[in-house]
Amino acid sequence: MKTYNDKSSDIKREWWVIDASVMPLGKLAVVIADKLMGKSKVTYTPHIDNGDYVVVINAKNLKVTGNKMTDKMYHHHSGFPGGLRSLKLEEIVEKKPDYAIKEAVKGMLPKNKLAADRMARLRVFEGAEHTHAAQNPKEIK
Repeated sequence: MKTYNDKSSDIKREWWVIDASVMPLGKLAVVIADKLMGKSKVTYTPHIDNGDYVVVINAKNLKVTGNKMTDKMYHHHSGFPGGLRSLKLEEIVEKKPDYAIKEAVKGMLPKNKLAADRMARLRVFEGAEHTHAAQNPKEIK
């Protein structure tokens, strides 16, 4: 019996839609990362990027547990002296709600050559409307 290895030509990508207001940020990021990597597929191969597309809606209504909205900080440094900028999660959700979700998912993905392509298949929308209705995405419960 031979081991099956998925080839790049055999990849069939599906579209999934998930509501960000249903579960907390960390659990949401785990589900999204799983779909982007393709780990829920039978044909999962670590060195082939056979993941699916994921559309996240209602990013503005992001849920977190505890006091993370006020305590969790996002840091960015410009590279110049005194260039550290820090924002709380609640400020991020007000300004760019997609950033918080993308950063959480990025942290869940393996740090390798496939990470950028996987992140490119993640689409985040602030409201309940999205522009990918033509792809007939399936809903993740």
